[in-house]
Amino acid sequence: MKTAIVGLGLIGGSMAKAIKRAGGHEVFGYDRDEAVMAKAEEEKTVQRLTGERLKECELLLIGLYPKAAVDFVRDHIDDIPVGITIVDLCGVKKAVMEPMAEVIRGKGFNYIGGHPMAGTESSGYKSSRADLFDGASMILVESECSDRTSIERAEKFFLELGFANITRTGKDEHDRIIAFTSQLAHVVSSAYIKSPTALEHFGFSAGSYKDLTRVAKLNETMWTELFLDNAEYLSEEIEGIIERLKEYNRAITSGDREGLKELLRAGREMKEGIDRV
Repeated sequence: MKTAIVGLGLIGGSMAKAIKRAGGHEVFGYDRDEAVMAKAEEEKTVQRLTGERLKECELLLIGLYPKAAVDFVRDHIDDIPVGITIVDLCGVKKAVMEPMAEVIRGKGFNYIGGHPMAGTESSGYKSSRADLFDGASMILVESECSDRTSIERAEKFFLELGFANITRTGKDEHDRIIAFTSQLAHVVSSAYIKSPTALEHFGFSAGSYKDLTRVAKLNETMWTELFLDNAEYLSEEIEGIIERLKEYNRAITSGDREGLKELLRAGREMKEGIDRV
């Protein structure tokens, strides 16, 4: 199968490398950064994607920011062949899938929203690797422009790349849950590291500090767009954690030993119960 990948950052670059590792595919890629493009060609990760080559592809993976993903399809609509399957790899779904549907409606494309649940605190092609998705979950969101056959083919394709399971959901459900599992964690990490005490942590920190601060090394341009594209759900999660933190603070400042113990017990039991699922 001929596959096109637009955007060769951490996710797009890793997709290209995972596809090459899997074999059986001809991979064409494009990145606006010429240095990245040259490196990917030098490493034989991809062949350079052109309009003519795009017309021959059966699968188009888009590893761009949400607005840029829609803009790419709109700008290259005449080069995208009828029958192709398009999968965006964006971290939010409603903000990209609704305008994308408007752009491609009636064009004969199969379009699926996708979100690989894998990543690192580092970004860019330099951090991409073939095994990034090994054991991970791939989220697929059906659109009005997809059908059962295209979804089933996409599931098989991503499992071949090393994903352990496929999660199907709707765009609103995706954005609501991802606000908690991913976006809130990045907000908390970014806020936590801003404590003045962070400058004095050397010699006093271990695993807890490292775990909580890892994703503070984020790509602020990308995460700003993702946060604002999912503002309603993310704001609800932020307000929720603020209220829960206030409960802990009230117990601590008032010396409420039993109340604090109960809060900690409830958190432990919640974690243990979730881990058993």
